[in-house]
Amino acid sequence: MAILMAISLPLSVQSQSELNLDRIFTKYEFSPEWLGPIRWFDEGESYIRLEKSASHPSARDLVKYNTVSGDKVVLIPASSLIPEGKQEPLSIENYYWSPDKSKLLIFTNSQRVWRYNTRGDYWVYDTQKKTLKQLGGSDAKPSTLMFAKFSPDGQKVAYVREHNIYVEPLASDEIVQLTSDGSERIINGTFDWAYEEEFDCRDGFKWSPDSKSIAYWRIDATSIRNFYMINNTDSAYSQIIPVQYPKAGETPSECKVGVVNAAGGPTTWMHMSGDPRQNYIPRMIWTPDSKSVLMQHLNRAQNHNRVTRGDVKMGNVKVIFEDKETAWLDVVNDFQYLNKGQNFTWVSEKSGWKAAYTVSADGKSEQRITPEGQDMIEIKLIDEKGGWLYYMASPDNATQRYLYRAKLSGKSKQQKISPDAQAGTHEYDITPNGKYAVHTFSKAGVPPVTNLISLPDHKVIRNLISNEKLKAKIDALDKQPMEFFTIDVEEGVSLDAYMIKPVDFDPAKKYPVLFYVYGEPWNQTVLDSWGGSTYLWHLMLTQQGYIVMSVDNRGTPGPKGRDFRKCVYGQIGVLSSADQAAAVKKIINNYSFVDPDRIGIWGWSGGGAMTLNAMFRYPDIYKVGMSVAPVTNQLLYDNIYQERYSGIPSVNPEGYEKGSPINFAKNLKGDLLLVHGTGDDNVHYQHTEMLINELVKYNKLFSLMSYPNRSHGIYEGENTSRHLRETLTHYLTTHLPAGPK
Repeated sequence: MAILMAISLPLSVQSQSELNLDRIFTKYEFSPEWLGPIRWFDEGESYIRLEKSASHPSARDLVKYNTVSGDKVVLIPASSLIPEGKQEPLSIENYYWSPDKSKLLIFTNSQRVWRYNTRGDYWVYDTQKKTLKQLGGSDAKPSTLMFAKFSPDGQKVAYVREHNIYVEPLASDEIVQLTSDGSERIINGTFDWAYEEEFDCRDGFKWSPDSKSIAYWRIDATSIRNFYMINNTDSAYSQIIPVQYPKAGETPSECKVGVVNAAGGPTTWMHMSGDPRQNYIPRMIWTPDSKSVLMQHLNRAQNHNRVTRGDVKMGNVKVIFEDKETAWLDVVNDFQYLNKGQNFTWVSEKSGWKAAYTVSADGKSEQRITPEGQDMIEIKLIDEKGGWLYYMASPDNATQRYLYRAKLSGKSKQQKISPDAQAGTHEYDITPNGKYAVHTFSKAGVPPVTNLISLPDHKVIRNLISNEKLKAKIDALDKQPMEFFTIDVEEGVSLDAYMIKPVDFDPAKKYPVLFYVYGEPWNQTVLDSWGGSTYLWHLMLTQQGYIVMSVDNRGTPGPKGRDFRKCVYGQIGVLSSADQAAAVKKIINNYSFVDPDRIGIWGWSGGGAMTLNAMFRYPDIYKVGMSVAPVTNQLLYDNIYQERYSGIPSVNPEGYEKGSPINFAKNLKGDLLLVHGTGDDNVHYQHTEMLINELVKYNKLFSLMSYPNRSHGIYEGENTSRHLRETLTHYLTTHLPAGPK
């Protein structure tokens, strides 16, 4: 009857209610409106947006908006940004103001460095003199400058060029080269692949508050071996692409911090304790008096972080504060001085919960800011003037996110700022003065809405992005809601999960289930938020007769306490896949409509590894698996990430052996699809090639889809995203028949 009714509907109605890959991945019918970047101005009383220029349609004006009234004025028209001898304005990819707002630093003509476009050209526009000047001097090659920034006094700009640091006074053409040993292996002012990927370190130098000195990182990657990727498609002869990539167990690159006078001269190196190749320095800040730098000095095992103060004149250092763990420590991003240097901010899980603290400058006393017995997820603003810490938390539901605030003194109860009526996921970009924010709200199946609000009352000043057209498109689809539930896999262990049922769901029948997994400490999948194209693809599968589910096992980074997150230490892939399998068994027992003979699983990256561990360790549960860009052998992944969660291989060889799915490939029973990009510099194609050898060894049949020269995201090249989803969909429908029985 349902089929006859569907056929009788007009085609236009059918097309609006039914999802297909063409709508999602080719026509992109369901892409949300995008606000684009805004920059707070005047402490937040106004903000700046880049908007299409009327006089030069291919360029953009800098437009200033009054935050409250919405009145706008063109602050810098595109016509003012035309270099001498050129016809078109600069294409603004990023920009930075001088401290007095009289000059604008423009980043353009960029090139990609691994993940992001961080190398390009920089220009300075003087708003008073109406002049435009390119930085780098006449001998600088195009697109070679990185991380240019004004000195605090606004008189100079420093930048990295081909792994050396330069300072360029704005009042003259005299450029001062501060370092001279930069090369592909000696890296000044920026970082190597591993630091960038795993510590989010890119910009590697900082001006002193008095504008007289620069503190910078120096990476010596001489001992790091190259991993070679092969490009077979861009020319008649293959090209070798080397990546400085330290595998797990390999000695890290040497890292040290130095301070040099901005006028030039010798560097004073900080005399850090221990072997610089067995420790990391992932964060650094200046003391307000410009006399010292404060560094996070993390041991190789990443379970001991020593906050170390270094004297910039002599290089002498002193450990003033320490944080230790039996598992791993995360780098503290919200690391800054308060009260004119009397204390600094810190984040720790030592109480069993992630919490924010203030620590005295000598490290001898500390004050907890956020409440006991719950996790602070992320700091959004440290409002020193107002005395507030704004942060994200969700004490009652790990799938959601809300804004809270508490006094920096630690002597107040937390206040929930996000409205109770909006259950789901909130995101905020808060003004420096803490008075306003750009607020985005979404929930499962509901596209994001973005408003400008006042704080702390959370009143809407005006709507910025409504996504009403997209919401109407989503509402018109045949669909079931995403149902959230919990699964008790053992006493005291409750896992979050969701389920999307087929459109014409009949509880008296049995349906195939596809589980979507990730399962590593880096991310959650069970989130009450707009899920984008992955959610839409899952919804499409439910229209074809599948149930889609996802479970967050122990070890995922939900706000459920330190023990939930870190009990997987040293057994990555082992406990997590056991949780997943236990959850599936419970689901089969609890829900009669789940067909135990049609259980599928898929995931990407860490989720690809989880898919393999599920298929190989629990071959009687999972009938079909689709593994995209998987880590098959933990010894092949980079040392910073893998050693953080699995320990150093020489110390925990058993954990690496048991956690790597390649060692259990002989157990495969079901149908397996492997998908990988050959240009993946993160999880190398080598992972899949080695797994192929193991599967061949044991005469295990499988399917393989390789994408030439695609990176870890497998998106480069025309039609790639569509083709990937086509491949996954075809494999699933072929090997795990859809529909009820």
